[in-house]
Amino acid sequence: MSRTPPWSSLLLLLAVVLLGYAAYADLQGLLAASAVLIAATTGGLRGPLRWSALVAYPAGFLVSLILPGHAAGPLDLLGALIMIGSLGLMLMREQVTLSEVAWQRNIINALRAGSERLAEARDADAIIRAGVGILDRLQVAPNLAFVAYRQGTPHILAAKGAFEAFLERPIHPSDNDSRSVQADHWVAEEALALLKKPQRQSYHVAPVYGRASTHLGVLILTRDDGSPFGEDETGVVAAYARLLGAQLGQWNAIRDLRDANDLTLRSLGAALERRDDDTGGHTNRVVSMSVRLARRLGWDEDQVKALRWGAYLHDLGKLAIPDGVLHKRGPLDPDERRVIQTHTIIGYDMLQDLHFLPAETLDLVRYHHERWDGTGYPSGLRGPSIPDTARLFTIIDVFDALINARPYKPAWTRDRAVNEIRMQASRQFDPQYVDAFLRMMAEHDDVRLVR
Repeated sequence: MSRTPPWSSLLLLLAVVLLGYAAYADLQGLLAASAVLIAATTGGLRGPLRWSALVAYPAGFLVSLILPGHAAGPLDLLGALIMIGSLGLMLMREQVTLSEVAWQRNIINALRAGSERLAEARDADAIIRAGVGILDRLQVAPNLAFVAYRQGTPHILAAKGAFEAFLERPIHPSDNDSRSVQADHWVAEEALALLKKPQRQSYHVAPVYGRASTHLGVLILTRDDGSPFGEDETGVVAAYARLLGAQLGQWNAIRDLRDANDLTLRSLGAALERRDDDTGGHTNRVVSMSVRLARRLGWDEDQVKALRWGAYLHDLGKLAIPDGVLHKRGPLDPDERRVIQTHTIIGYDMLQDLHFLPAETLDLVRYHHERWDGTGYPSGLRGPSIPDTARLFTIIDVFDALINARPYKPAWTRDRAVNEIRMQASRQFDPQYVDAFLRMMAEHDDVRLVR
């Protein structure tokens, strides 16, 4: 029951006193007015008190009939019946209004909470879970499921209620028919069949579409009380299905753009490699090993992506280095060395207009020839002041350069190269990253021995 404010309590008390006086004095007009005042005072409350006018008025009318000297004719009885009916209709309409207000408030609260979760979602699965969570907060139905295709097979990717027992479960046609068409009707039928009949006495299915009407999945809602889904409820579910589809469509577009960026940068790295590396494969090798080491160190995926892109582009500046210097066989003289060292700043400057590149990527391109002891180039950074991506990548870059032939040197053995990396800890390389690198290489050796 809602708590009434002091003035409302006083008004209710006055109405009850007036009703009692009207019943005692057989004042039917005052009796009716007092009942209306009670209804107006308690109508916004919850619980039995909000229906008190429907009890108080008939009680007062009956009291007025049984007291000595009071009499009621047919018109008085008719008026009492009309009054009771009017009170009931008024309270019922108010109940409907209150229910609609509560429904709208529930929608707003669900949208507010859901929008926060959608904004925090980092992948499609998180978006789907947030979308189903929104519907769950609306309390439209106790059992919810989002079904979408994964590698051609529908799966329940998010669920609430009875559907939670089948989360991540693939759905196959029960008649063993190999259906390749993504048809919502049979998917919904098979998903509904997973529940017991009492859990799906009534149900509603809402398709989810993304950009350009791309089919992304289907929402399934069931009730165990058999009550049908109202027009307002199905409209709200359809609206949330559109919201979910828009979020998923946007995420898919961003993912496709990122994939395109990654492919473009990888292709650019391969093109650079063909000019600089006669043996080939350097870019793919350093990217693969760098990513492995970063994940071993617990880097998150955004850091790994920045590292990967930087590895693709680390020698971009060599496009501006004359062939006579870049491909010279034998040691470089001081002037040639100064020219070759400019490739880090040149590459950094060339990437300034690619605004989608994170700062960590640009850091790697500019600083991957810095040394832990401060004797590197181009800025002579020392120790932790060297960006993480550059500190990690330089270990991999040097290792790959050692174990592969170059115009100025033959290839080293793997053991000799690993030992050189170990010797350069705290000189050229971050000692902690060197330790992680050595453990990674040792584990790789153990795997080879087992094989």
